[in-house]
Amino acid sequence: QVQLVESGGGLVHPGGSLRLSCAASGSIFSIYAMGWYRQAPGKQRELVASITSGGSTNYADSVKGRFTISRDNAKNTVYLQMNSLKPEDTAVYYCNADILGTIKGAYWGQGTQVTVSS
Repeated sequence: QVQLVESGGGLVHPGGSLRLSCAASGSIFSIYAMGWYRQAPGKQRELVASITSGGSTNYADSVKGRFTISRDNAKNTVYLQMNSLKPEDTAVYYCNADILGTIKGAYWGQGTQVTVSS
């Protein structure tokens, strides 16, 4: 059984920063790509950032230069550092990872709310 547990969401003023964390646990042999998605009310879930096992990163245009994704392979953890936050960044943020456990599959966290408001 594999689980992804997110933390770090909350309420922040525009221009502020938050750091999200997502830790994978369970029967894990290897973790391939990891990423963060978000879903705002009434909108589709969208990719925010992703990172391969080798450290190559990809970002949505809307967050380039403001967000940084990183991972600690020893801790099976992925992070999302979010700076210069805007009200339009408000959403539920979900962690995703391609994991080889007893079976290989894509796993999702439960989501963490990020609200950017004055």
